[in-house]
Amino acid sequence: MGPQLNTGHVVGLIDLGTNSVRLFVVRINENKSYTILNQHKIMVRLGEGEFIKQRLKNEAMERTTLVLGRFAEMARSLGAEEILAVATSATRDAENKEVFLERVRKEAGIDLKVISGLEEARLIYLGIASGMHLGDQTALIVDIGGGSTETIVGSQTEYFHLDSLKLGAVRLSSLFFLPEETGPVSPDRYALLQQYVRNASLRSVQRIRDFPLDLVVGSSGTLETLAEMAYRRGNRKHKSLAAEKENPERSMTYQQLDELVKLLCSLPLEERKRLPGMVPERADIIVAGASIIHTLMEDLRLDKIRISTRSLRNGLLVDYLMRGKWGYLDSGFSVREQSVLQLARSCGFHEEHSRHLGDLCMQLFESGRDAGLHSLGDGAKELLYYAALLHDIGLFLSFSNHHAHSHYIIRNVELLGFHDNEIAVMAALAYYHRKRSPKKKDPEFEALDRDSQRLVFTLSMFLRMAESLDRSHHKYVHAVRFAREKNVLLLKIQADKGYQLEIWALEEHQRYFVKTFGERFGIQVTSSGF
Repeated sequence: MGPQLNTGHVVGLIDLGTNSVRLFVVRINENKSYTILNQHKIMVRLGEGEFIKQRLKNEAMERTTLVLGRFAEMARSLGAEEILAVATSATRDAENKEVFLERVRKEAGIDLKVISGLEEARLIYLGIASGMHLGDQTALIVDIGGGSTETIVGSQTEYFHLDSLKLGAVRLSSLFFLPEETGPVSPDRYALLQQYVRNASLRSVQRIRDFPLDLVVGSSGTLETLAEMAYRRGNRKHKSLAAEKENPERSMTYQQLDELVKLLCSLPLEERKRLPGMVPERADIIVAGASIIHTLMEDLRLDKIRISTRSLRNGLLVDYLMRGKWGYLDSGFSVREQSVLQLARSCGFHEEHSRHLGDLCMQLFESGRDAGLHSLGDGAKELLYYAALLHDIGLFLSFSNHHAHSHYIIRNVELLGFHDNEIAVMAALAYYHRKRSPKKKDPEFEALDRDSQRLVFTLSMFLRMAESLDRSHHKYVHAVRFAREKNVLLLKIQADKGYQLEIWALEEHQRYFVKTFGERFGIQVTSSGF
């Protein structure tokens, strides 16, 4: 950390989980160090009662929206110029998530983004790996949330395995215990819990076994609570409270966990709440949460787990620093571009054509903005470029309807570094890279929110034009830009001989261009620079 500065960029980061919502307010200083201005956590139980009917309850949405609004006010009072908020398992699994997202947008003033399970795992990895020295060791990271459990295998600098399991402390409690069941948990009931966890985690466990693990790291409130309880039980006769505070790092052996689980199951809820180290608000879900790590440690034959207090919120910060002008990484591909290229190359895409298409899209976008055709920002430009790279990936299935194949693949592969809306926009752009503009009744267009629809309607025009400008895939067109001369909009094109097919294809877009931008364009071709 560098010296604290009085100038810089303040950002509020919000992580909305199934159980809790966390706020991180950070000032990024001019020397690219950062200062934490505030952090806060409130248990909201957004996913309470959800996992039976897959719907968020009205009262859960109400209290969560209220907390999110307070967090937004807090961040802005500290000078936050932007607030980045992500939602995880409870929101992404809910059938009525759009209702909740709209409510948060209107009442809390936050544009809450839903991330996939794999993206959640990636952010957890970034948060934990960036805060501990792994050296050349390979670590298994386990994060037990309210609705999902993420498993990651990685080193200091890269991950080798990401997975998200539909296992969480709140989810399992909802599935296995009625609210009025507050007594001890019988061995048979706990055995059913473990069998459920074992079945749900089987494939992930099999993949993890392929890696030589040097250590195991756990994060989340559930694991912190279990480790604290195990520590208190083992040290109550040997260390004072002052000594405990001097050594806050916790770890937990399998034997300690096994003994603790037996104790927790033997007690009714009210007695569980009074155990040393227990967070009383977690007492009703702690048995379900414990069953997850207990089973994973058994099946993977893990002797010990080290607890990290870092989590997804730290990963949000690292990811933010890596991406933007405030970041500390100045070279190499971003996580987004790595993810896009990994998908495109796995589908055997024509990289030279797709990159050229991306360059043409950027020229159309930027010159179109200068000419007053639109006022979209760099975030939209980035999505357009990635959509250009991915537009033809459906060809590896078949040429017929390859735009629909591309849409399906992009929408369903869980691209890392993107939230749901961004993925939906890129998928829709790939769908509309051919022939015509979107229509309101198209299922691919109707599924988008209004802001995304407007974005796709504009950006798809540029993508279709760029596709026409390299119709032959011979890169006859080198450069292109919009310009206004004597109140006439011109599309200036620098091209080699042989470009006629491209121009004919381009002229087919005039009708849709007028529909998009309200005016026609003239074409001016030259063989030299503009």
